[in-house]
Amino acid sequence: MNKLTILAAGLTLALAIPAHAQDLPKLTVYTYDSFVSDWGPGPSIEKAFEATCECDLDLVGAGDGAALLTRLQLEGTRTEADIALGLDTNLIARANATGLFTNYANRPERLDVPITWTDDTFLPYDWGYFAFVYDNTKISNVPNSFEALIAMPDDFKIVIQDPRSSTPGLGLLLWVKEAYGDRAPEIWAGLAPKILTVTAGWSEAYGMFTDGEADMVLSYTTSPAYHIIAEGDETKSAAKFDEGHYMQIEVAAKLASTDQPKLADQFLEFMTSNEFQSIIPTTNWMYPAVIPTNGLPKGFEKLITPSKSLIISADKAQMVRDEALAEWLTALSQ
Repeated sequence: MNKLTILAAGLTLALAIPAHAQDLPKLTVYTYDSFVSDWGPGPSIEKAFEATCECDLDLVGAGDGAALLTRLQLEGTRTEADIALGLDTNLIARANATGLFTNYANRPERLDVPITWTDDTFLPYDWGYFAFVYDNTKISNVPNSFEALIAMPDDFKIVIQDPRSSTPGLGLLLWVKEAYGDRAPEIWAGLAPKILTVTAGWSEAYGMFTDGEADMVLSYTTSPAYHIIAEGDETKSAAKFDEGHYMQIEVAAKLASTDQPKLADQFLEFMTSNEFQSIIPTTNWMYPAVIPTNGLPKGFEKLITPSKSLIISADKAQMVRDEALAEWLTALSQ
C-alpha cells in the first residue's frame, strides 16, 4: 500500500468517526475542576449517563464554584453550557438574579439533605460541613474554635480559599459571620497572621496542605474519608469547633439558553438517582443528597459530627456576603 493510499484510508477513518459522534446530541455541563479530575466523580458519571442517554456528555472544568458562576455571567446567553453543576446555597440568590437559569422538570421523590428543599430551579446533589483539616500525628493541641485557632503559636499556619472565586472560601466568610455576628471583624483580625496564603480554589489549597506547607487547610468534615478509604491513612482529621460548622449544599441547574432542554432535565433527574448518588461519597467525598440503597461507605462512621449546624438562607446569604467580604478584605490588608 503506497503512502497516498494510507493517507486516504486514514482520512476516511478520521472523517467517519466525527460523523458518528455528530449524530449524538451533546450536553455540556460546566462544573468545578476537582469534579472533572481523574480522581473526581466526573469520569464515572460521564460513563454511567452516556450508557443511558445516547448522548455525548461534556463535563467542562470552569474553576471553583464562584468562578463558574462568574464565567456564566460573562458568557451570558452565548454560553455553551446546558447545565451548571457546582454552585451552592450561598450563590443561589446571586445566580437567580442573572436570569440565566430555568426550572427543572421533575422533582425527586425524596432528598436526604438536612433542610427542607423547595427550590424548583436549583437541585441538590451533595452536601457537607466546612472544617479545618489537620495531620493528627503532627498536632496534639487541636484548636476547637476560631478563638482557639487564633491563640495557636505564631508559626502555626493555615491555607484558605478566596471567597470571590471559591465556594469553600465564601462558606468560611459566612461561617465566621453566622458564628460571631458583629465580632466577625475581630475574628478575622486575629486569623489574618495565621493565614499562609489564599488560593483561588480548593484543589490548590488542599494540595499545599498535603505537601506539608501548612498546618491546617479549609476543607470539609468529610475530607478525611478520602484518606481513610482511598489511602488507608487515618492521620488526617477534621477539627471539631464548639461554635458549630457551616453547612454547604451543592446544587446544579439548567441554563435557560440550553438547546437541549429535555436532555438537561434527563441529566438532572439522573443526578438524584441511586447510580449517580452512589458515586458521590467516594469520589467527591461529600454526603449524597439521596442516601444510596447500600448506605454510606465504611469509613464515613469515623468522621466528626458537628454539635451545631450553621447555615444562612439563600436570600440572606447574598445580603450578608458583601459585608462579610469587606470585613475579610480589611483584615487581610492590614
